Amino acid sequence: MVQDITEKSGAPPGTLMYVGRASDVAPRITLIEYNENQFIEKEFADIHECLTHVEPGMVKWINIDGVHNVTLVEQIGKLFNIHPLTLEDIVNTSQRPKFEDYDNYVVCMMKMIYSPEGKVEQVQRGDDESFISEQLSILLLDGNTVISFQEAQSGDVFDIIRERIRQGKGRVRKCGADYLAYALIDAVVDSYFDVLEVIGDQVELLEEELIHNPNPAVLPRLHKMKRRMIFLRKAVWPMRELINNLERSETELIVATTHVYLRDAHDHTIRLIDTVETNRDLLSGMMDLYMSSVSNRMNEVMKTLTIITTIFVPLTFIAGVYGMNFDNMPELHEQYGYFFILGVMLIIVLVLIFFFRKRKWL
Repeated sequence: MVQDITEKSGAPPGTLMYVGRASDVAPRITLIEYNENQFIEKEFADIHECLTHVEPGMVKWINIDGVHNVTLVEQIGKLFNIHPLTLEDIVNTSQRPKFEDYDNYVVCMMKMIYSPEGKVEQVQRGDDESFISEQLSILLLDGNTVISFQEAQSGDVFDIIRERIRQGKGRVRKCGADYLAYALIDAVVDSYFDVLEVIGDQVELLEEELIHNPNPAVLPRLHKMKRRMIFLRKAVWPMRELINNLERSETELIVATTHVYLRDAHDHTIRLIDTVETNRDLLSGMMDLYMSSVSNRMNEVMKTLTIITTIFVPLTFIAGVYGMNFDNMPELHEQYGYFFILGVMLIIVLVLIFFFRKRKWL
């Protein structure tokens, strides 16, 4: 269920009004703190209690699962001095992916898309063609702090980042909050690759089915795939601009060494766009292939019917002539006239079949 966005019409800028799927589940607040030698992970129900456990000199990642609680989002905004317009965008889950740079923080908003947990094989087989899509907002603030707002509590794509932090693998424990923000964005970009890989497999299966058995049941699946690619395109294309603006930002929150990784993420988004456009072209070509196959099948049917009609026209003519039963028709009184006419008909049929085969119409 999605709240109608027109309900916000006329409201002053910065008015917090949740727009998204209705939910009665309490938001979940998770705090992860770390440095190269220490790691702390705790879960809270209240943001004030969460902040009492913050340790100085450590990178802090506060993750909020569920933005339907406007009061909680407003409290976080006051505690971290977040602009009301940013808070308004956080609770409006229909936002277009974008990047914004403020005095004390930067914010990246994007769509996080992934396969339902435990249903990856079903999605690959095409039994379940749905993907989970939710809005994600990542704020990089002063004090080595990252706050992420997730629309829902159904899961995310950050498990690999959490495992790296817990086990001290990779660079994340050795770097600051800017690298953590990059790692989260990169995980979202990588999830797009996983989704597109599954969709690519489905496109190949659909194309093979269209070639060998272009039945009408394929058409609704083809339309569904095209709608999904349109949705992915709307999510992926703005990511290039988002990462490019983040890389070119003059904010002091991002150190020079992190810009190298942001450029790599930018290259990944370009590869994503190429893949999306390739799949869109394939689906458009498959629609033409379906129409062509249907047309060819109809042509084959019409060709067969035409040949049958062509063969029986002279036979029908002969049968019609001798079906008039006039008295002054000498052939009607011949002893072998019936067999003679049947022979003539058979010769006509054989001649026509030979002619069609010579022309390669049969």
